Formats: sequence, C-alpha cells, structure tokens
Amino acid sequence: MNAGIQSYFQWSQIDWLNIRISTTETIILTIGTVILVAIIGFLLGLVLYQTKSSTRLSIKIFRAVISFFVNVFRSIPFIVLIVLLIPFTKVLVGTIIGPKAALPALVLAAAPFYARLVELGFNEVDTGALEMARSLGATNKQIIWRVLLPESLPALVSGLTVTAISIIGYTAMAGVIGAGGLGNLAYQDGFEAGQNTVTLVATLIILVIVFAFQFIGDFVVKKVDHR
Repeated sequence: MNAGIQSYFQWSQIDWLNIRISTTETIILTIGTVILVAIIGFLLGLVLYQTKSSTRLSIKIFRAVISFFVNVFRSIPFIVLIVLLIPFTKVLVGTIIGPKAALPALVLAAAPFYARLVELGFNEVDTGALEMARSLGATNKQIIWRVLLPESLPALVSGLTVTAISIIGYTAMAGVIGAGGLGNLAYQDGFEAGQNTVTLVATLIILVIVFAFQFIGDFVVKKVDHR
C-alpha cells in the first residue's frame, strides 16, 4: 500500500518556483478582487437598503434595475460567467489569459453576492437606534456612518469573509481556463500532465489560504463586535 502511494505521489515532480509564483498570483488576485468587491458590493447593498422603502416611482424602478442586476450575476455559475465575459474581458484588459483576465468575471460574480449580504446586515440593525438618531436630528449621511455602519460592521466583515473564501474557489476555477494561479497549476501542470503531486500540493496551499482568510475574518469580527 505504501509503495502504491509513493508511486502515485512523487515529490520530484514539484517545481517549487512555479508553486511560489502560482501561490503569489492567487493571493494577489484574491486580495485585489476582495478590495474591489468590498467597495462595489457595499455601495450596491447600501443602495438596495436605502431604496427599499421609497414610494417614488423613479426610485422603485432604479431599485428594480439594481436588484435585477444583482440577482442575475449572483445566479450565473462562475465557470459559465467567465466564458460569457471573454469578449468583454478582451476589450477591457486586452487579454483573455492570465490573472488580470479573470478579474472582471471575479468582481461581477462576487460583488452581487456580497451586496445581498450587505443589505441583509443593514436590515438586521436595530430600528430603534435608527429612529433615535433621526429624532435627534441626524442627517441621512450621519445615520449611515455613525449608526448603520458601526452597528452592522460585524455582519459586514463576516459576509466579506464568506465572499473572500468563495473568491478563492472562483480563482481556482478560473485557472482551469488559463487565468493562472494555483488552479491553473493544479489543472495543467498537475492533472493534464499526470503529475498528481502537483495537484495535491496546489490543493493543500489553496486550503491554507482559505483557512488564513477565515482566521483573519473571524479575528476582525471579534475585534469590531462590541455587543
């Protein structure tokens, strides 16, 4: 049995320089995507929250358009979305391969997902605190930054952590069609080349990255949660 395992996994197959480069690509792509998703998703979620009670027809139509956009891109499987966006990606970044080619699809897949989590986090804020702020004459901007955001911050960070972990999975899938990173390494240099050890190592590193993001997210939630 041990001989069978040793023949299946051969550490001589590992090119540690490629492992390091692919790991760096995955981490940079993930962090860059998370930053963009945090900004875009927060703004979309805030718009959805702020417009939910409006009675004005123009605001209702605007909210419906944003909600439709969020629901559509949140529902499309990522591997399908990245293929659909190939022409757009070519125009936007000038290439359809490499880490930067995956960025548009990653953002469009993850931002709507996070937007719904942001909206949910805002909806969980105690309405009593919001009404008290209004009764004290706080402006809408003051309510957002001094009440809504601080009260919902643990939920927002937790939601971003979940989103970041999903993004790591998306980067692995994007690697299968040439977007670089550990997914590309595991598929092309590992699976297609019959080098099982490369696939194993790439998978283990992806797991380490996921655990690291989860640990950081949980740590930040504990720091910002004062309940």
